[in-house]
Amino acid sequence: MSKKSLIIGLLLLTISVTAYAAEPHKASKSDKCAVCGMLVGPHSKWLAQIIFKDGTSAFFDGPKDMFKFYFDIPKYNTDKTQADIEDIYVTEYYTAKPVKAQTALYVVGSNVMGPMGKEFVPVTPDKANNFMVDHKGQKSLKFDEIKAADLQSGDTGMSHSAHKH
Repeated sequence: MSKKSLIIGLLLLTISVTAYAAEPHKASKSDKCAVCGMLVGPHSKWLAQIIFKDGTSAFFDGPKDMFKFYFDIPKYNTDKTQADIEDIYVTEYYTAKPVKAQTALYVVGSNVMGPMGKEFVPVTPDKANNFMVDHKGQKSLKFDEIKAADLQSGDTGMSHSAHKH
């Protein structure tokens, strides 16, 4: 193999790997939350998703269910683990646009309700203080500060079966 062929091959490999960077997927009308089974389409302002390295994705009707899945993936999908995750996206509250989940702050205890009741409301760090004041948020957490136990304290006490799917 010539030096020129090797360089071209490496360049093409770099371009193809870069092009595969996970982008948010668009949910269809029939996509359901991987935790509760609720259709996610009607709740696009709350859509969260985990994209796996194999190109598949799991959709959620809000960040709270996404975190439930994230902390206990085998309960919901026996073929996947956290190591299989390529990217995670949530819908930012003010822009209603997908942002990488690790870049958002999550306000808990506010008066803003998601499709399943109390929610971990994703906002950009520059908007967190305003959101906390305007919506009576109790605290904001970074992605890696949220623990499985926080999901229980953030629940409304309503079961998934109390909601229409």
